[in-house]
Amino acid sequence: MKNRKYNMTDLNNVMESLLAENGCPWDKVQTHETLKNYLIEESYEVVEAIDNKDSENLCEELGDVLFQIIFHSKLAERENKFDFSDVVNNVTAKMIYRHPHVFADESADTPQDVSKSWEVLKKKEKGYNTKKDVLESIPNALPALIKGDKTVSKATKLGLENINLTDSINNLEIELQKIKENNISEKTEKEEIIGNCFLELIRISKFFKQNSEIALTNAIKTYINNLEGVDEQF
Repeated sequence: MKNRKYNMTDLNNVMESLLAENGCPWDKVQTHETLKNYLIEESYEVVEAIDNKDSENLCEELGDVLFQIIFHSKLAERENKFDFSDVVNNVTAKMIYRHPHVFADESADTPQDVSKSWEVLKKKEKGYNTKKDVLESIPNALPALIKGDKTVSKATKLGLENINLTDSINNLEIELQKIKENNISEKTEKEEIIGNCFLELIRISKFFKQNSEIALTNAIKTYINNLEGVDEQF
């Protein structure tokens, strides 16, 4: 048993056993909703393993994400919605359709060509009729900074946004001046001002071809390292 190499069938059988009548009390009461945070956490742990260039941990964390996919698929199967084979079938069909330069007669010589083709095919596949449809297709569940970055990027590609560094800095200064004046009373107004500041910082990041999520992550690491007394023991 120790040296056995498990496969997808084994993983599926494990999931079946966990959800069986005599299975795991915790697993049996889970739903798509209760599992959402676990999928998010496992996905971020994959990202962290990549950032740390830790192949062993990456293998483990990818397995945890796969388990979440199996879990959700099995719950859906019990609701007669779909099963894991449908998940595999759908993503395989999508990848074949979205890569006509590999599986059909179209050509794409550069990564940029592939990206353009991908967006065109996605619009056709999803039935987008307006540019607003494209922007609203960005998931609301994304962290706001990532959603903002993707929204500004897509708006730029659609010709709706033309990032100007001077304008963004001026807009940011206007919002910061409102904060300096300190005469904001309504909570919604405070949120609006802070949100506008973040949006202008995202625009500035895009102007310099930087990823705002990575920039903030690195800044947080620096902040922690610079905190006085952070290395003191409790």
